[in-house]
Amino acid sequence: MKLSELISKLDYEVISGSTDIEISDVIYDTRRLVPDGAFVCIKGAKLDSHTLAGEAVEKGAIAIVCEDDVEVPDNVTVIKTNDTRTALAEMAAAYYGYPAEKLVTIGVTGSKGKTTTTYMIKAILEKAGYKTGLIGSIGALIGDEKKKTINTTPESYEVQRLFSEMYDAGCKYVVMEASSQGLMLRRTAGFVFDYGIFLNISRDHISPWEHKSLEEYLYCKSLLLRQCKVGIVNGDDPQIDKVLEGHTCDIVKFGFGDFNDIVVDSFETVMKPGYMGVKYSTKGKYEDEITVGSPGKFSIYDSLSAACVCHMCGVDKSVISTALEEIEIRGRAERVKIDAPFTVLLDFAHNGIGVQNLISAVKAYNPNRIIAVFGSDGNRTKIRRADAGEILGNMADFTILTSNCPRFEKVEDINNEIKVGLDRTTGKYTEIVDRRTAIKHAMKMAEDGDIILLIGKGHWDYEEINGVKYPFDERVVVKELWEEIKNEK
Repeated sequence: MKLSELISKLDYEVISGSTDIEISDVIYDTRRLVPDGAFVCIKGAKLDSHTLAGEAVEKGAIAIVCEDDVEVPDNVTVIKTNDTRTALAEMAAAYYGYPAEKLVTIGVTGSKGKTTTTYMIKAILEKAGYKTGLIGSIGALIGDEKKKTINTTPESYEVQRLFSEMYDAGCKYVVMEASSQGLMLRRTAGFVFDYGIFLNISRDHISPWEHKSLEEYLYCKSLLLRQCKVGIVNGDDPQIDKVLEGHTCDIVKFGFGDFNDIVVDSFETVMKPGYMGVKYSTKGKYEDEITVGSPGKFSIYDSLSAACVCHMCGVDKSVISTALEEIEIRGRAERVKIDAPFTVLLDFAHNGIGVQNLISAVKAYNPNRIIAVFGSDGNRTKIRRADAGEILGNMADFTILTSNCPRFEKVEDINNEIKVGLDRTTGKYTEIVDRRTAIKHAMKMAEDGDIILLIGKGHWDYEEINGVKYPFDERVVVKELWEEIKNEK
């Protein structure tokens, strides 16, 4: 493609060379350079690739797109623009033929529930007969084909490439997690979502490594509602007015409050062998009765947002309700099926709010006891650890502190920070560093009617220790341990 076509939607200045040249690909990583490529210089948290412009030329780049001055030979085309992240997104969209315009695109943002909601939407659309693509924290799916991705919201070039592959594979819809980091770093630039969903916001991602303040976090979340045609938002969220500031889309509010466009009229818990969920009815712009196979009010918010967007896409209510009743979300209040007199649930909750939501949801089913197995992941926001500890101490009957992807931290150091919160309570707890041993301890002490919560790992199927990932799928581990326990009796 001609460089002039790739940059047609940018405000730019030609510093040297010509835009009338054929470009083989758009590149932002020098490790993936190909001959005759255009290299886009990106400023990252650890590396400013403006410093790699010369290396990019040596490896075959014939055009450089930059924000700052770069040192390259005079015969290289240099294009200067004020925002190379947006430039990368626009150039990638052009390179792949604007695939988002050929698809119905749905973006989902929120501190909690993004993954669950995207999988619910995909399940409903596919139940209705539409092949659907998905991009999120568990990877990308093109129908049933899974592709590995690095971030919850991949870099814009990867997003556009996946959109193109999804369209070529026959997808009509694509649903993706739009993380605050992804929105802030313009990974979703270059197109407009047909629908944007806002679920909720908490202080989870405020740290030196993520967002510096709640205000910055709120602003980044609000960006989705400036990049979609219709916004479907949780009107009950305490920060909703700030999230709606500057929105450019039509807004539909859902929630429990009567001021919403779609109101949850009533709800009740549903529990039967192999099934734990909620049943609720709605009134307003969307009237239906829905049963969803996961517990808690948060499951109502997630499933209702999914139902709303799919109904707007033309899916029949009966298809929506059937799909939601059948769906199981990996790593989100996921029940491990074993023939035990107690229940084992695993969940990705990793901070105080997530743990509180999970335990509150489970308490509604009147368990005999709640036994929590919990570990906080390493090299992440530390303030969440004491908060989670305090919630566990106040709400669980017994807590077992253990490992959960400590990365480059010591498990004992992480657990000591969780204990700060636990020790503010009278909650009972012990520490077993090895996660497999901790799970076995919980299962051996469990009685009839107990619920064991394996908290923190969720869909992850590995333990990361000192930079090495070791296989660890809790679904497999629980089943293996139960067979061991039965054989020991």
